[in-house]
Amino acid sequence: MKNKLRHFFGTASIFVFILTAVIALTILAVPLYRFSLNFLNIPEQVGMSVNQIMENYYAVLKYLHFPWLDTLVLPDFPFSASGAFHFYEVKMLFYINYGLLFLSGIATFFYLRRIKRGNSYWRLIQPFQIAIFVPFVLLFILAIDFDAMFVIFHEILFNNDAWLFDVTTDPVITILPQEFFMYCFTFAFILIEASFIGGYWLSKKKAYS
Repeated sequence: MKNKLRHFFGTASIFVFILTAVIALTILAVPLYRFSLNFLNIPEQVGMSVNQIMENYYAVLKYLHFPWLDTLVLPDFPFSASGAFHFYEVKMLFYINYGLLFLSGIATFFYLRRIKRGNSYWRLIQPFQIAIFVPFVLLFILAIDFDAMFVIFHEILFNNDAWLFDVTTDPVITILPQEFFMYCFTFAFILIEASFIGGYWLSKKKAYS
């Protein structure tokens, strides 16, 4: 029983590590935002240059990552109290994600070391095999109704409606359109699926080599 629990939590730590690592990579995927700017013609829509928009975007990323920045100030966009509070909540979620990434990374390291010592890679085959289907289901839901999924996502993470920005009081939403977040979700699902397939292939190869 103790051994089963150890392997259950060890496997769980691997998946938490993959998920939080993918979230971190998506957050820091600046090229994806640049692509969105050009593909969605955002500079033309808001009447700003790409460099000017990127300056504001980098300011948002710095606020969300640096603990010593307790106030979000952008060069070209004002904020309502509600909008500023939402970014504060996002900042806290980022810290939670990075904390889980660190802790699950440690747990994953020790669990995989145990797997290697016991040459028990076979234990990872079925979990990865099952996990491979999850991103496909989520991508299917995403393709059917992203708007509904976007709302549900925010309702799960936030217990208020501060995320519903009004363009007149929080014009920063004009450079962070919903389509950009759809690209982020898609990018994250692709990374997760690649990780699951890679984990399945590697564990199977190790188990039968």
